[in-house]
Parts: sequence; C-alpha cells; structure tokens
Amino acid sequence: MNQTPQPSGGPPWIDPDIQQHIHWRDGDVVISVPPKSGTTWTMNIVHQLLRGGTRAFDDIYAEVPWIEFLGHPEQSPREVLDRVEAMPADRRRAFKTHSAPPTLPFLPAGTDRTVKYVVIFRNPEEALVSFRPFLEKHSDAWYALWQVPREALCRPDFPSFYNEVVDSHGLQGAFFGFLAAWWPLRRAPNVLFLHFSDMKRDHEGSIRRLAAFLGIRPDDRQWPVILEHTSFDWMKRHEARFEARSAGKVPILDSGAMIRRGEAGHARDDGMTPEIAAHLRARGQQICDDAEAIDWFYRGGPLP
Repeated sequence: MNQTPQPSGGPPWIDPDIQQHIHWRDGDVVISVPPKSGTTWTMNIVHQLLRGGTRAFDDIYAEVPWIEFLGHPEQSPREVLDRVEAMPADRRRAFKTHSAPPTLPFLPAGTDRTVKYVVIFRNPEEALVSFRPFLEKHSDAWYALWQVPREALCRPDFPSFYNEVVDSHGLQGAFFGFLAAWWPLRRAPNVLFLHFSDMKRDHEGSIRRLAAFLGIRPDDRQWPVILEHTSFDWMKRHEARFEARSAGKVPILDSGAMIRRGEAGHARDDGMTPEIAAHLRARGQQICDDAEAIDWFYRGGPLP
C-alpha cells in the first residue's frame, strides 16, 4: 500500500498543521472525509447523535469545528487552537477534517485518551463532479479576502476543471492518498469506515451503526428526531444552518453550495466522461496500489 500524502498546495485558508497541536480529550470524535464526500451530512449526523436530536443550533460549523480552517488571513492557528480548547469539558467534542494520518494525528485505541475516528468515503468520480460547482459557489468576497483569483479554481465545464485544476495540481491525491493512508487502519477498534453510497441506501441502519460505534444509545423518543433531522429533506429546508456562515470574516459560500443533490450514481450526468474516469482510476491506482481498496472506494459494501 503506497502511503501517498494528500497534496500540500491547497487553498490558503486551509492549514492542516493546526491539528497536530490539538490537545485531544477522551471521547473526542474526528470526522475525516475527502472533499465533497458527505462531510456536512456526517457532521450533522454526529452532532444529532451526541445531542440526542436537536434543532437548537444556527451553524453546524459552530458545533463541529473544522480543525484545519482559517476564517480570514489575519487569523492565527493559535486562535483556532484556543477556540478548540475552550469548548465545554462536560460534553464530547466533534471535529471535521479533510486530512488522513499522519497529517491528522491518530491515537490508537488503548491509549490514555480514546478518540473515535469516523471515516467517510465516496466514489471519487461523484466527489469530483460535485467539487467543481462547490468551488464555483465560493463567494466573490471570499476569494477577494484571500486574494485568490476565481479562475485559479473554477472552470466552466468539468473536463476543463479536471484537466486544468485537478490533474495539473495532483488533486487526485486528496482522494486516493486519503484512501491509502486510512486503509491499513480500517480494522482498528476506534475507526469506523462508512461509504456514502451505503449511507444513502440505508440511512437509518448507517446511523444506528454509527451510534453503536460511538457508544450512544438514543431512546425511543430521540430516534425519530435524529432520523428526521439527518434526512436530506430536513437539511435542505434548513440549509442556512449548514453553510458555514459563522466560520469566515465574510460569507464563504453562496446559497446552495453545501447541500446540492444528496444523491449517488450521477457522475456521468454532471460531466464525468469515460476518458476522464479511466484517467482518474489509473492515476488512483498509482497512488493506492491495493486493488481491493480501490474497488471498495468506488462501490462500497462490506469491507474486504
């Protein structure tokens, strides 16, 4: 298995090194997900489980911080770390990251602090076609704040986006390098792998599996609330709560960026061509040389 790291040349508002300095607590939950692979959905699922089903929040990013993210160019990593440390000590914390080990520190089970890692995967073709409109929906104010030209990340169609943004910057590593890094840890007792396609096929079963992994036992009154509040329809109706409106100095996203379609199996409809799909898979096999891992990455189902 090649241990290819994720590419380091990401946008300036992401600083993966921050998480190396977090003081982890017993019971922390880390949601580790490649871009556009069910991140916001899983953040909400974990939050709903930890709080027993709730609508009493304005921004999921205030509840589940992104531990690599800077809200403006003047914000220091120390500010992020101080905010994380100031979170209440009387309840479990949850965090979002797009990193995998070793960029994300991994604490094995059996240490003095038990950290649980919820690791989500999605067919990389689907994730990449979703990535292009997501970057387009970053606001002009956000790009201007960071002095990043919109044309550095945005293209009018998926083939040009793949060739000129993804491939030219080696962004396949953000997906296949993530897989290569996590795959050897898939059987660790404090790691849970979930696949987006399986979560879509069995919403309730996936959430119950996640609850069991986290050691959470909602009662009969809480379960219907949790299931409702983690549904695509409920999240779409309350979309403002999932658009990171409190995270940046200026609005990061235009409306509709975070919750787009909530579907699996539509990569071809969104611009993925057979030629790009073949190139993506070939590049992925260079990054992650485990054929079983690659096959599971694309299809989900039981772990091999």
